[in-house]
Amino acid sequence: MEGLLNGRGDLDDNIRMLKSIGAKFIGRSICLWGGEANLLSNFDRARQQVPKIHAADPEMILQACIFEIVSNQVEQVPVPDWAFVALGQPVEKRNFHYADIIYAAEGQRRNWGRNASVPDVSRPETKLWFYFLASSYIDLGFEAIHFGQVQLMNRNDLDLAHWSQVFALVRAYAAKHARRHMVICDGHVPSGGLVRDGKLLLDFNSFPLRIMEVSDKPGEAILKAGFSDGIYGRSKGGLTFSGWTCEHLPYLVELDNYGVSRQPGQPGAGGIWVWGYDEITWFAHQSRQYRSDWLRYARDWVRQTDPNGHLEMPGSRTLRSPLDGKRWYYANTPSAAVPDGLGDEEAIRAIWAGDLANP
Repeated sequence: MEGLLNGRGDLDDNIRMLKSIGAKFIGRSICLWGGEANLLSNFDRARQQVPKIHAADPEMILQACIFEIVSNQVEQVPVPDWAFVALGQPVEKRNFHYADIIYAAEGQRRNWGRNASVPDVSRPETKLWFYFLASSYIDLGFEAIHFGQVQLMNRNDLDLAHWSQVFALVRAYAAKHARRHMVICDGHVPSGGLVRDGKLLLDFNSFPLRIMEVSDKPGEAILKAGFSDGIYGRSKGGLTFSGWTCEHLPYLVELDNYGVSRQPGQPGAGGIWVWGYDEITWFAHQSRQYRSDWLRYARDWVRQTDPNGHLEMPGSRTLRSPLDGKRWYYANTPSAAVPDGLGDEEAIRAIWAGDLANP
């Protein structure tokens, strides 16, 4: 539900849909890709809206995001005293320093356009920034945090000592301040997981579905074990923070967004493109019946291929579709409140209702 608490879509209709389909874990419900100048105003909006969601269903777990990006707008955000104290740093009156969050060596940097880059989790300023974000989200009532592409941010943390420190600090804060005194942490893990000394750093893993286009069947696509860097069968095991052990940590796979190729709508773009689009944009371009059938197919395929995997249903997600100008996917039933809704909530409800009827 990307953007649920970012002012995206109609909040009342989104709550109606989530209750109707029986959703309990609300992924990416607040997330900024850069844009830190708007962070505090987003906090203010969430402070008003989160209680409304919990009033509708107190069991709902809202997930916030801390992505693999920071821009120079972060220098407009003041560092609170409590963040300095938690990190054992001297308290001072200042804003965050962009240059001290990104990789210091130019050869390690991955930029996201101008004035934005990947954070380096080994740097003290980055830990300060991550801790501030996570603790602020917890105070707002979020009980899960998606840490994005964690392995883009640990090129100077190969033994995972720095990520381990960040997660320990965030969990300690959650134990005292979270709604149910815990926080659920996950991230995208192309290696299959973050394991340090036999201990899993994340509570579950996440990854894109990695959908393979069927080039001789226009618009169609399938899932296939071994295609690209799919996580199926590769989720690492160990001892979880909660104290239980597993051979393979449970994981979610999602219809991911990452842009559009130079040949949208055409086969053979290569890599992880699906008919020239990212996963969610490809999906949104299919017929309603195909989408309904495909969600059931994907749920069944993941379950049969790797019982540790679970399909995260699409509810709200950014698109990039230059051919027809579409910019957002909504699963909502079309209405005056959500005129661009694609009506996939019925299919999701039916799939989950079947699961409850046949556990």
